[in-house]
Amino acid sequence: MHRRLLAAAITTAFAGLGGSAGAQTAPAPSKPDEQVVVPEIDRRDVKTPRFPSNDFEIGLFTGIYEMQSFGSNAVAGVRLGYHITEDVFVEGAYGQTKVSDQTFRAIFPNGGIFPTPSQKLSYYNLSAGYNLLPGEVFFGSKVAKASAFYAVLGVGSTKFVDQNKQTINFGFGTRLLFNDHFAVQVDLRDHVFSFDLLGTKQNAKNLEATLGLTVYF
Repeated sequence: MHRRLLAAAITTAFAGLGGSAGAQTAPAPSKPDEQVVVPEIDRRDVKTPRFPSNDFEIGLFTGIYEMQSFGSNAVAGVRLGYHITEDVFVEGAYGQTKVSDQTFRAIFPNGGIFPTPSQKLSYYNLSAGYNLLPGEVFFGSKVAKASAFYAVLGVGSTKFVDQNKQTINFGFGTRLLFNDHFAVQVDLRDHVFSFDLLGTKQNAKNLEATLGLTVYF
């Protein structure tokens, strides 16, 4: 009798365990590409800002223009340039000065070489330049400004005493940039053209030294 009761109890216990195990369900596996957290943020289109390239430049300059055999006078003009790369640039320039023959009027009793004692000289040229030594200039221990030493070579025309003379110009210059928009530059150039005002045709080498202010945009 006791054996039957014990067997029935054991059977009932195992049946209960089996039912409980069968009642439990394993969690469903998540898909590998399923996003766990879904953000509630609306997407919006963002326009990329267009920053200026600062490849173009325009500037004013003034200085001294010395014409061979006729002395030196003040010169002033304007430049417009475009920087093709960090090292290569092109520029166009226009300048004006005055040339005097007072020295010859003091020597020749019949007057000077020009119709009037002072004649206007103007020129324009198109030049290509190359930055030879880009670097920095330090002002104290904490301030540094970008700079460049460059060479230029170009062709153009010079108008002098109602004559237009083909002109070759070449020289060197240095540029100091205060920021992305303003710079100061110093140039030394030689303008070479031929003329025959003194009775014989000769190539005149006319040196020009200028200081200019340039704006980049």
